[in-house]
Amino acid sequence: PEVDDLPEGLLTVVPHTLPYSGGGSARMSLLILVSIFACSASVMYLVYRNFPELSEDEREKIKVPKDMDDAKALGTVLSKYKDTYYSQVLIAYFATYIFLQTFAIPGSIFLSILSGYLYPFPLALFLVCLCSGLGASFCYMLSYLVGRPVVYKYLTERAQKWSQQVDKHREHLINYIIFLRITPFLPNWFINITSPVINVPLGVFFLGTFLGVAPPSFVAINAGTTLYKLTTAGEAVSWYSLVVLAVLAVLSILPVCFQKKLQQKLE
Repeated sequence: PEVDDLPEGLLTVVPHTLPYSGGGSARMSLLILVSIFACSASVMYLVYRNFPELSEDEREKIKVPKDMDDAKALGTVLSKYKDTYYSQVLIAYFATYIFLQTFAIPGSIFLSILSGYLYPFPLALFLVCLCSGLGASFCYMLSYLVGRPVVYKYLTERAQKWSQQVDKHREHLINYIIFLRITPFLPNWFINITSPVINVPLGVFFLGTFLGVAPPSFVAINAGTTLYKLTTAGEAVSWYSLVVLAVLAVLSILPVCFQKKLQQKLE
């Protein structure tokens, strides 16, 4: 179908420059996505091929952590080789984090916690923010290339509502992205795949993500310093850290509120 055949509500979300071409487009998008994933997985394989020689027991622990026990086991192996094979461990961590973020695969929260165990706090914070920003941006670009049929078919209503919110904050989009990254109002995967469809600029998206993930990453990295005392990821978040995150979220949106009030008074 042509753009004019789309549901009326969808046209408020999707500009006419991004036409939807139906089932054929969806199948082609899926094929492209699978091809990109396969290429990325091949790169990950090469990264781990360059890793130090591991024992059989250690190889079993080198996997994407699904819970805190996996994170502890992975941390034990990486800390053993981190000093001798610093570059290899850092590159493997960097590549894995970006891979998970790019394809919206769960597990990055455990890598954030693990960074606090492996690296000094400033490096860990910069590393997590950079990986989050780059991974989310790659997910954004994937969505721009192949994800629009998915948004059109399954996320139309939610994307339409968020599009209206983005339009309200268009002049202060960085603040709004930072606010969304700090707070849990919208899932990160949803922000990543719908942002290109509703015309959030990539530069603003990256900067807002880089800055916005810093406060929650601060909490996760700080918890990583006591990794082996944790039993679940939930223990990394205390009431104090929740209050701090709430305050930072409010601070991120305050400039927007003050400017709107000032404009109203001037008008």
